[in-house]
Amino acid sequence: MIPLHTSGEEPDVPVAVLPVGSHEQHGPFLPLATDTVIACTVAEAIARSYPVRLLPPVTISCSQEHAAWPGTVSISAATLSAVVRDVARSLRGAGVPKLVLVNGHGGNYVLGNVVQEAGGDMALFPALEDWDAARDAAGIATPAVSDMHAGELETSILLHARPELVREGYAGADHLADDRRHLLTAGMAPYTESGVVGRPSLASAGKGEGVLASLVGSFGDCLAVLQQ
Repeated sequence: MIPLHTSGEEPDVPVAVLPVGSHEQHGPFLPLATDTVIACTVAEAIARSYPVRLLPPVTISCSQEHAAWPGTVSISAATLSAVVRDVARSLRGAGVPKLVLVNGHGGNYVLGNVVQEAGGDMALFPALEDWDAARDAAGIATPAVSDMHAGELETSILLHARPELVREGYAGADHLADDRRHLLTAGMAPYTESGVVGRPSLASAGKGEGVLASLVGSFGDCLAVLQQ
């Protein structure tokens, strides 16, 4: 999951890809590093298909809404913002002016502002539209609003990419809570006892493979816009 190339093997390209994950609960059957695994899986697939420089992941981010569950670790939005900006600054100094943030955690809202302020030198991937296209292409049945956490989408990606990380029990862990209007204030705990919001019972490795293939295809448009 972490690139181990020496400096002499780094590709001489103008675009770097930074996976951003999290360290937070994902119910009783997915690991704390689920979002990092997903971000790295997407970023690695991108790096196999496009001329980009793959960076090691940011593994802890803004997971405050999951603090009710043991194991969750967070940093502030200000810290995450500073880390990403420092990475971009360092890359520019090394002759890599463009940076794509491959975000695996929906709570990293601040990344949108960091990209917005970068003046065209950063991109945030996947966009909501990319996820929607990937869900459709892979046959994900649960609507995005219902498939919020440790559901069909995330479980499918791990079943495809890292099946050894998926514990038993996901087939009976479905829980829906579509109305989460006070999530930012109250956190996840009022909406789920298990930490799951979604239908992991519908997950499959084939769906995960389809999601990944769609995202890799969508990245071409992201790269084209970034390089304009």
